[in-house]
Amino acid sequence: MILNYIWIAFLLLAFLTCLGTTVVTGDTAIWSDVMNASFTQAKFAFEISLGLTGVLALWLGIMKIGERAGVTGAFARMTSPLFSRLFPGIPSGHPALGAIFMNISANMLGLDNAATPMGLKAMQEMQTLNPRKDTATDAMIMFLVLNASGLCLIPISIMMYRAQGGAACPTDVFIPILLATAIATLCGLVALCIRQRIRFDRVLVSWLAGIALTVAAVVWFFASLPADRMQTYSSFLANFMLFSVIILFIGAGLRKRINIYDTFIEGAKEGFRTAVLIIPYLVAILVAIGMLRASGALEIFTGWVETAVSAAGIDSGWVGALPTMLMKPLSGSGSCAMMLDVMNAEGADAFVSKLAACVRGSTDTTFYILAVYFGSVGVARTRYASGYALLCDLIGAVSAVCIAYIFF
Repeated sequence: MILNYIWIAFLLLAFLTCLGTTVVTGDTAIWSDVMNASFTQAKFAFEISLGLTGVLALWLGIMKIGERAGVTGAFARMTSPLFSRLFPGIPSGHPALGAIFMNISANMLGLDNAATPMGLKAMQEMQTLNPRKDTATDAMIMFLVLNASGLCLIPISIMMYRAQGGAACPTDVFIPILLATAIATLCGLVALCIRQRIRFDRVLVSWLAGIALTVAAVVWFFASLPADRMQTYSSFLANFMLFSVIILFIGAGLRKRINIYDTFIEGAKEGFRTAVLIIPYLVAILVAIGMLRASGALEIFTGWVETAVSAAGIDSGWVGALPTMLMKPLSGSGSCAMMLDVMNAEGADAFVSKLAACVRGSTDTTFYILAVYFGSVGVARTRYASGYALLCDLIGAVSAVCIAYIFF
């Protein structure tokens, strides 16, 4: 229901901005720009779905092998002390818990292409427990907010973009990003636990403390590495672990004497069907976002904020990263474009460029996640999922600004 209102609001705001621009400046070309953006975004949505088809087929095939071989069940049992408290509506040992673990692990390693199929698999498994198929369960909302908060231990892509942009030290944003995304995730998790009346017992508190210590250990390890090796080591670690998971699944399948190839094909077929299913949802949200962006509404709002901040006597150095902040919940490619635009205009080593990189890495793309994950299982009533996901976005953005001022 909330997505319905948000989608309508995007379109109305784009229309009113175009109308105001035409009345005030006489610019009539903006209407063509907005409509062209709608066509471009519709095509882009289809291309994303098409690109996801192969990835979904691959990873849902791998996941099917892991499921048949009992590996995902083992992961579910391993994380049961934590997940049984965060997802009390999912029975112990259910395949959904294993898929959730795999998705969160892939996200933490910065492996977006692997994380999305695993997340869709988790949603499909949770949907089998859902008594009201069109309404999100508490477990689904918890899972979506964890994804939207975007805890990522190794932000490989952002460091790569900074290297391509000519940054003197592309990895200097690594620790600020990790701290910002950890704060967003832990705050969002605690807030949602309170909303869902999940009790903070000794086990849950211990797990949360363990996550915080893991983040601290990663910070310490990578901070001790030479700057020129940090990106190389992080990329190696992420891809080594991912390939190891594939080999683990295949090895377990051989041990259980299952037909690995046929099992993979069965899962791959599910991936193809899922890719087709999410096309309408992607078209809807990406078209609305594209029209809003083309209307100039975001730029107008940014200008107002900069004027207000300067008038209040507050340092406005962070305002240049505001377009990245506003675009991040709406579009991953859009926020990436905003970050690259700042880097191109100000230089990769400028404060605002480093801040934009921190903001982009602090959380994930909320509306894309909501559209794809809920759309894949036909959930229309998302309840309070978007509100808490956007809360994570806000906390992540504020944390990124504060941490960037401390570090840079």
